[in-house]
Amino acid sequence: MISTVHVDENDRGRARYTLTGTEHGHAWGVCAEAEGLFGEPRRGTYELFGWVAEGAEVRGWVGSRVWLVPEVGALEPWLLEDAESGVGQLLATDSLVLTGLDDYEGPPEGHRGPVRVHDGHRWLGSCREFARVLPPEQVAPPLVLRGLAQSDRLGAALTKGTRRALDLEEAALEVQDDQGEPLTERLLWTRVSTWRPSSYGTNLIDLELDGELFTPVPEYARPIWERWFAGPPETLGAWAGLDTRRREAWLDLVRERACRRTHPDRPAGHAYEIDGRHITDVPGLYLALGEAVNGPGGYFGGCLDAVDDCLRGTFGCTAPATLLWRDAATAREHLSRTLTPDGRPYNLFAGLLDVLAEGDMHVTLA
Repeated sequence: MISTVHVDENDRGRARYTLTGTEHGHAWGVCAEAEGLFGEPRRGTYELFGWVAEGAEVRGWVGSRVWLVPEVGALEPWLLEDAESGVGQLLATDSLVLTGLDDYEGPPEGHRGPVRVHDGHRWLGSCREFARVLPPEQVAPPLVLRGLAQSDRLGAALTKGTRRALDLEEAALEVQDDQGEPLTERLLWTRVSTWRPSSYGTNLIDLELDGELFTPVPEYARPIWERWFAGPPETLGAWAGLDTRRREAWLDLVRERACRRTHPDRPAGHAYEIDGRHITDVPGLYLALGEAVNGPGGYFGGCLDAVDDCLRGTFGCTAPATLLWRDAATAREHLSRTLTPDGRPYNLFAGLLDVLAEGDMHVTLA
C-alpha cells in the first residue's frame, strides 16, 4: 500500500497542478509536473473532392476558424478550428485534405454534397462533395502526474483498485503560475491506468491517467504556456510579434486567467487608450483592447458578445468612459471585410465600435 498525505493549502502553493473532482470540488492531489499535457490533439480529417480554389493556394496552416458552408441553404455551416491543409496523402488528384478540431456538431447529418469554405476573411474555394477520412488507429499517450501528493480520498480509491474505484469521472486539472496564481484549467474524464512510487520524494506517486480521455494542449502553444507559467507580462504588446495561430493561444490563456480573477472597476469617466499598431487580426483586436483597459496581459472580451458583457461591469471598466484608439486605420484595413459563419460579409471593426458605443464607451479614432 502507498501511504497517503493530506492535501492542504501549503501543498497547493508549492505545486503547479491540482487535480480536482468537478462534482464535489475535492482535490485528488497536487503535483509540479504533468507529462503529456502538450501533444497533438486528435483532428478531424476531410477530403474535399473536385476542389476549386478561389484565390491563393490553400497549403499549410489555414486558419483558427475555418467554416465549411453547405450549398444547400437550409443546412448549417460547421467549424474546423486550427485547420491545416496538405496533411497526408491526397486520395484524388483534384482533392484537398483539411484537418482540424471539429466543433461539437460536425457536418449536417447525412450531408456529403457541395460545400464552400472560408476562413472568416475570404472564401478559399469549393468542392462538389466531401468525405470524412478515418485516421489510422493510434494509442493516445497517457497523462502522467509526476510527484503527486495524493489526498486521502485518492489513496483509498487506489488501495481499493477496482475498475469502478479507479474511474474518477470528470475532473479539472487546475494550473497555477509560478506565483501561485490561477492561470487556467483543462477538463478531462479521469480513469486511472496505473500508479507507482515517485522518484520526486517520499510518499509521492506518479499517477497515470488514460490518454484517450484527455485532449492535450497543441505543441505550438507550449512556448506561450511556458511564458505565462512565469507570470503575466509586465509590458504591453508582448504578444505583438506572434502569428495569428499563437495569438489565439495567448488570448485563450488571457481569457481563462481573467475568469479566475476579480476585476476591480475603475470609476466612471476614466480615459483609456488603445495601441492599434498591431491589430492585424481578430485575436490582436481583443488582446489590444484588453490591455487598453486592464494593462499588460489584460482581458476585456474575446468576441463581441464578451465585450458587451465586460462593459456591464466587474471587468475593470465603469461606464461611461472614453477610449482613444491610436492607429485605428490598421484595424479598419484588416477587419472591415470579414465573413459570418454562413459567409455573409461583415464589418468586425464597425461592429466593435457599435458595441462600445452601446456600452457607453465613447471612442475617438486617431
